[in-house]
Amino acid sequence: MNLKFGLATPSTLWDLDLQSRRDTIAQINDGGFDHLFMADHVSFRDGSGTDGFVEVAALSQLHPTIGVMISIYLLPLRHPLPVARQLATMARVAPGRMTFGIGIGGEDRHEIEICGVDPATRGARTNESLAIIRGLMNEETLTFHGKHFTIEQARIKPRPRQQIPIIVGGRSNAALRRAAIYADGWIGVWCSSKRYAEAVGLIDEYAEAANRPKPQWCHGYQPWIGVDKDPVKARSVVKQAMEKFYHVPFEQFERYTPFGTPAQVAEQLAPYIDAGCRLFNLKVCAQAPAEEVALGAEVLKELAKIR
Repeated sequence: MNLKFGLATPSTLWDLDLQSRRDTIAQINDGGFDHLFMADHVSFRDGSGTDGFVEVAALSQLHPTIGVMISIYLLPLRHPLPVARQLATMARVAPGRMTFGIGIGGEDRHEIEICGVDPATRGARTNESLAIIRGLMNEETLTFHGKHFTIEQARIKPRPRQQIPIIVGGRSNAALRRAAIYADGWIGVWCSSKRYAEAVGLIDEYAEAANRPKPQWCHGYQPWIGVDKDPVKARSVVKQAMEKFYHVPFEQFERYTPFGTPAQVAEQLAPYIDAGCRLFNLKVCAQAPAEEVALGAEVLKELAKIR
């Protein structure tokens, strides 16, 4: 069983000098992580955000082999043609090392509205965008007439020699159907292992109903985790971090948020493997930011003992 592990960009990485950044990424790679991932937001809650493509491009040049992933890119806020160009560029900048995670957002309605997008249309826009991007990556010339996008004789050259995997995020059945039709996998968040297994089964059903040959699925799970030798401190640190970011009470997330010692966190993650998860993206919260990488690596070691 091959599992892939991603670590969220360490919270202090961009405050370091260039060599220290390289040393940190090398430490992450040596700790057993296959890739780094980061979120993408234009103006979330109080205006916060990171441009996913800019960051993966920068990260990819700090290490010669480690993978990079945007998880999750708010695709409905962009036009698909420039996104296809960005993907083709990343295929040249870091060949074979990028994974493209996409979603429709929704936690902050205002973020969608200020980008000129009607929040009610974001699912349909995303479906059309994925069809266009897939087409541009696979065809010489693409003409597309949809409700939200019309494209005549579009071309993106050079096309990637190696396809960039696309993984769809989201908790709704609409997201699962989107993954089944357009993507190479699904990445879940804030769900039980039981719901996760149900979702994996639904994706197979939706793909079969759409007469799509099943790809070699790479389904993932992306939890925030609190890690400390003291479980009480572990809960406190992840609670504080999540409430600061999402602006909602931690109790809404707590039952889906692993926290405790590295061994305890590993025990909470293990059921997702049995449910079909093959990729874990871990957002590690620790008392000291400098401990995020080492504690994340400890979770991986503990998980290896029980899987």
